[in-house]
Amino acid sequence: MNFTRWSARLPGTQRRTAARTDAGEAHSPGAASSVPAARGEFERHGERKGRRDGAGAGSGDGKDGTPGVPALEELAVRDVLDGLPALVALVYGPDHRVAYVNDAYTDAFGPREAGTTAAESCPELVELGLMPLMDQVLRSGKPRTVKSRKVQSATFGTAHALANGSGTVARDGSYTVTCTPVDTRGSGGVLIFAADVTDHAEAAERLRSSERRLRETAVALQRSLLPQELEQPDDLRVAATYQPGGTDAAVGGDWYDVITLGAGRTALVIGDVMGRGVRAAAVMGQLRTAVRAYARLDLPPHEVLQLLDGLAAEIDASQIATCVYAVHDPNEGRLVYASAGHLPILVRAEDGTVARAADPTGPPLGTGGWIHTSGTIDLAPGSTAVLYTDGLVERRSEDIDEGVASLERALAGAKGSPQVVCDRLIRAMGVTAEHDDDVAVLVLQHPARTGQAAELFHNAALDLLGGIEAAPRARAFATGVLSSWRFPVELRDLGVLATSELVANSLQHGTPPMRLRLRRTDRRLIIEVTDGDDHLPLRRHAEPADEAGRGISIVATIASSWGSRRTPGGGKAVWCEFALPH
Repeated sequence: MNFTRWSARLPGTQRRTAARTDAGEAHSPGAASSVPAARGEFERHGERKGRRDGAGAGSGDGKDGTPGVPALEELAVRDVLDGLPALVALVYGPDHRVAYVNDAYTDAFGPREAGTTAAESCPELVELGLMPLMDQVLRSGKPRTVKSRKVQSATFGTAHALANGSGTVARDGSYTVTCTPVDTRGSGGVLIFAADVTDHAEAAERLRSSERRLRETAVALQRSLLPQELEQPDDLRVAATYQPGGTDAAVGGDWYDVITLGAGRTALVIGDVMGRGVRAAAVMGQLRTAVRAYARLDLPPHEVLQLLDGLAAEIDASQIATCVYAVHDPNEGRLVYASAGHLPILVRAEDGTVARAADPTGPPLGTGGWIHTSGTIDLAPGSTAVLYTDGLVERRSEDIDEGVASLERALAGAKGSPQVVCDRLIRAMGVTAEHDDDVAVLVLQHPARTGQAAELFHNAALDLLGGIEAAPRARAFATGVLSSWRFPVELRDLGVLATSELVANSLQHGTPPMRLRLRRTDRRLIIEVTDGDDHLPLRRHAEPADEAGRGISIVATIASSWGSRRTPGGGKAVWCEFALPH
């Protein structure tokens, strides 16, 4: 039944009453407050159906003796409305006085006295927020609908319980309500048609609760896989921020990491798995673990991404990730990086100018078939570098290059500690708790040290020339430098011994050019020897009769840590570190 089509014809009350009186029809005592049937659509529909079915205009038996189809004019609108499962009420006048409520309405909210105002006798309409809506319907003459409005049982439960004598309180309910304008005896009225959607609303709420729990699980997994505390290198100050998307956005696979490589070098990583939910977070965790393992090999950035690319395809061929892996060496004053389809690194110089790293040096991880390469960008003392994921700069209404340009402008004016810069960039880019994507930001600063702070950082280097006689020169150089740095005698002696062993190993197994570098930070002493041979030394067990092979074992025993790596252009570097006393 198209209720909204024929309900607007309810104003035929007087004509229908007169017609029924002439026909000798008896009315029930409650007829004065009921709404009679209308002709209109019902009559025409009944006539058409009667012609199709071969029935007459009135009731009676069919040709085969079965009951015929009654004429629609014989149906009372009150009987139809009372039988509807939906809640129906009719109010009239500017103060919305109650003219009629059907049985379903009475069962839900209790009886309502005709002639009273809805504001007085229908608190459920007030809680549903229908009073302003009914005013609007009266003024505009157009129907209005509100969806899934909730009524608390406390609003009507007591009255209902007293009315039906059950002593029970009705449950909370949700209703979708349509208010339709009608003309009642020349005055404006509103027909209220409410469908009980409580079961649907509860099912939707259960679904939302399930989605919230899944999201909370994904967020918890995501946060547990990110670094709980960032490593703090000697030469850099670092801070990072991760913010999940809003409640309507599924959690993605953004991650970051800071890895100290030894000899004062630091690896910085940021990436984004192109997926959502627990699966993306799990893939992110596997990639982050692999990056840390590959970083321990102290490989160039492009080789790390090359290994990571193959692993990403093995983990899940359907998951693609972007990543930037960068290495900072305090002796070089720059970042060496490789990018797998990720957004460019931004570097703010001390004077406020912002430089953008070159375009990505390779496609996203997991695509395969690409040889990655490394690039460089200056990171002089006083500079600030920012690594970030696309959630910070990508907007649906603009090109992503515009977002990166906006970030450049925000970074140009962002001063302070790395954490302060993180917070300012988040605010400047309009990222809120309801942002539609995950955001990860990693900020590093290479501070410009002056005065007393600069006294804690020193460098000294010696080119090892002349063959075997370079060894005593290296010992003498180390003794003088470590003495000038005012190290305790025990630490100075250990430093000279380590220098002697590393230089002797390089003279025996390496090729020119050779160089000794001593470096002091506020926390450690670093000794490094480079040469032109790319065969990395291994620590091995020397037999008692062996005359050689103990140098690296001695260094590993006396130093806090040691390691080796291949250098760009061929050659290697072997280093060791000693922790300074507090």
